[in-house]
Amino acid sequence: MTTSTAAYSIDERGYYGPFGGAYIPEMLYNNVEELRQNYLEITQTKSFQKEFEQLLKDYVGRPTPLYKAERLSERYQTNIYLKREDLCHTGAHKINNTIGQILVAQRLGKTRIIAETGAGQHGVATATVCALMGLECIVYMGAKDIERQSPNVARMRLLGATVHPVHSGSKTLKDATNEAIRDWINHPQNTHYIIGSVVGPHPYPDMVARFQSVISEEIQKQLLSKTCRNYPDVIIACVGGGSNAAGAFYHYIDNPNVKLICAEAAGKGVNSGESAATSILGTEGIIHGSKTLLMQTKDGQIIEPHSISAGLDYPGIGPMHAHLINSGRAKSIAITDQEALEATQQLAQLEGIIPALESAHALAILEQQQFDKNQVVVINLSGRGDKDLGTLMDNLEMLNA
Repeated sequence: MTTSTAAYSIDERGYYGPFGGAYIPEMLYNNVEELRQNYLEITQTKSFQKEFEQLLKDYVGRPTPLYKAERLSERYQTNIYLKREDLCHTGAHKINNTIGQILVAQRLGKTRIIAETGAGQHGVATATVCALMGLECIVYMGAKDIERQSPNVARMRLLGATVHPVHSGSKTLKDATNEAIRDWINHPQNTHYIIGSVVGPHPYPDMVARFQSVISEEIQKQLLSKTCRNYPDVIIACVGGGSNAAGAFYHYIDNPNVKLICAEAAGKGVNSGESAATSILGTEGIIHGSKTLLMQTKDGQIIEPHSISAGLDYPGIGPMHAHLINSGRAKSIAITDQEALEATQQLAQLEGIIPALESAHALAILEQQQFDKNQVVVINLSGRGDKDLGTLMDNLEMLNA
């Protein structure tokens, strides 16, 4: 785990440009401040780094492969590499962060862990590390997401976690996050909230990005051995909150030779009223403890998002990505549900890999952008599609009709 010196990195107040900060109720101040004052000191100790790196290697299964997708490359006449985060233990990049945060929580003396989840991968990753360390685990999940991600709900419960369905609002990730924050307010002394993405009050966006930076750290080494150059021309990653993208971009943010592309969820269309394309539809506002871009009405009411992928079904975006996109450093492209489904089917049939629907949004960028035959394009394959098989079967039948 290394530290970025990028011009786009967080400042001492917890802001990425105009975005970030900690907008929290008074009752959470002590918890957030305790974390802010200690996270860097804890994570930079030799004992922490040794344990973190050992668990990533022996438990998570890192480094994950950087796979040259030959048939996909031939289809798009360029050089496409997939960073195989789907091969991590639990099936997604989320485990990188939960391993790091559980070690921080232990060193802060916390005995109870809470989390929110949309697609369920963060919930599974949190339940997994709690089982590993013998800590109580409570996961909040929208009732809608519980229905469409039932395999992950079963996994969480099997791992010993208590899964609380959330029936308020749109019954998705935003509402699960609200309930997790309420829990934290009611249990401030012994509880650590493992936020699953680069969202929330400072220091969470920075801390999560640091834990996920192992992705781009590995890409550098792997590309050097495969291409004799440690950076690609383009990196593509899906962005809801954006932790997998933060990890894939981390070591390249200040390298102008690398184009950064964020794939957002257009849902049924950016202007359909059923979308989650925050960087296009959003304006500056405060959600879940930080100032960022979010979809809201003129009087500041959250607009309910929509995406076929539960992990991208969120009305905001992490402040790091808000700044990267707002400043022009990264480009955001919105991908519809149908385009994500088509990309899923294409990867499955060309490469024998079934991606998570979230990751499929990144793959669908290949149809939106032209690449030179000599370019190197890295796509962060953030998760595997097992959890989405029910949704995929229902929708692909219609797609192929």
